[in-house]
Amino acid sequence: MCIRVRPLTDEEQQQIARLVRSRSAPAALGERAQIVWLSHAGKAVPAIAQDLQRCTVMVRQWLTRFTADGLAGLAEAPRSGRPATYTAEAVGEVLACALTDPQQLGLPFASWTLDRLEAYLNEQKGIAIKRSRIDDLLLAEGLRWRTQEGWFGARVDPDFAKKREPSPPCIPNRPPGA
Repeated sequence: MCIRVRPLTDEEQQQIARLVRSRSAPAALGERAQIVWLSHAGKAVPAIAQDLQRCTVMVRQWLTRFTADGLAGLAEAPRSGRPATYTAEAVGEVLACALTDPQQLGLPFASWTLDRLEAYLNEQKGIAIKRSRIDDLLLAEGLRWRTQEGWFGARVDPDFAKKREPSPPCIPNRPPGA
């Protein structure tokens, strides 16, 4: 069966030519425009498929879609799939909890970890969510977990120096820093 693209209007010719030459349009859209352009130039489906190193089924599909829907037929069609699992309210609750000081919520720790946040959301808020999904949501909002401060970082307890015992005599005293 010989499929040819329908005659193009002047406007369609201009837009297809622009898409074929474009360096900023998505590559898939440019390739689809090239399929239409080559068919408009008189090439047969097998020749187009060989030139673009694609299968003839795909070439026929895009020519048929363009013939039926015009330039809109070259756009990606919505794909079926699983709908979003979490509502906007649930995502907002996750973000609000992550940005809230745990001690304000009556929790016995000073900072969140993904495990603590997961446990709190599952048990207290009733949002069944895994830590990897929490991380994905936070990264999508531009939030990152900071690394935990270790013994070499800033002290969490401001009274640490007062509570600290003196160094043993075998350790020499260091002069105070500048």
